[in-house]
Amino acid sequence: MRKIQPNCWSEHDELKTVVVCSPTILDVPDQRTADYVGWEKPVHHEKAQENHENMIKAMEDEGIQVIDYSHYLKGGNAELNPHLLNRVFVRDLACVYGNTVIPGDAGATMRAPEYIHAHGLFKEWFDEEIFNIKANNGMKALENGDVFVLDKNAVFINTGLRTSIESLEAIQKRIFAEGFSEIGLIDLPRTGETMHLDMNCNVAGPDLIVAKSYMRLFPVQVVTEKDSSYTMTGDFLQRHGFEVLWTDKVRHTVADINFLNLNPETLLVSTKINKSILHEHPKLKNKRIIEVDVNELEKGGGGIRCMTLPLERR
Repeated sequence: MRKIQPNCWSEHDELKTVVVCSPTILDVPDQRTADYVGWEKPVHHEKAQENHENMIKAMEDEGIQVIDYSHYLKGGNAELNPHLLNRVFVRDLACVYGNTVIPGDAGATMRAPEYIHAHGLFKEWFDEEIFNIKANNGMKALENGDVFVLDKNAVFINTGLRTSIESLEAIQKRIFAEGFSEIGLIDLPRTGETMHLDMNCNVAGPDLIVAKSYMRLFPVQVVTEKDSSYTMTGDFLQRHGFEVLWTDKVRHTVADINFLNLNPETLLVSTKINKSILHEHPKLKNKRIIEVDVNELEKGGGGIRCMTLPLERR
């Protein structure tokens, strides 16, 4: 595996390299089991694998390098990893802040092994100054579905069900050292439906964010290297150049919100997305939309953004 030079200063620049992980080889056979493991519905692993291959193909057809980290595991890690139910949701494992990769930390012990497996590979793939596993020594929980890199100045992070304020305090110096000037912190409801920030809102291009309407009622703590202050969510996002489409049309959180920007003009979305959202704003109407069937995968409680970890956007 070649050394990778990570580069992500936004959520919308052209995606060049992305990490994924194929889904578990296990079935979740019935609704009772799904409830126990925190999934929405039973899942058949062969159908989930087919969905995942279709998602990969859609990205590769756009010229994106797709890296399945599970192909590089060895020994006991390679034996255990296929049995980890949530391994497909790679977004949570780490985040590229500019040219630095900051590791995450599992907010649920069930997910701890996949973090260890992936981070072991990242130590091989990235130089130590880019990825330093010691950075998460002070963390209690940091799942990167709670993180958006808005632009070269600001990141937006949720301290919710799976991400602790202590973890954010542990990494904020590294974020500022990378050149970002503001960290916007929001504290959203701690429920399964609102588990991560990307289940509540998403960047839909250089100047547009789609968000559930209730978020307009939440304040954001704006942290800088010198001080902190408060503003409302809409004001924080607008100050960084984003118009906000507040929508009440979210019928299925994962399919409607959890899409992926392939470039400033193109979105990769679920076939189950509520298409009325795509016609709710002029800037969305002009988007190139690529639909992919990930319905079986979405039953695990995450969508296309959850299943992709961008390493390079240019």
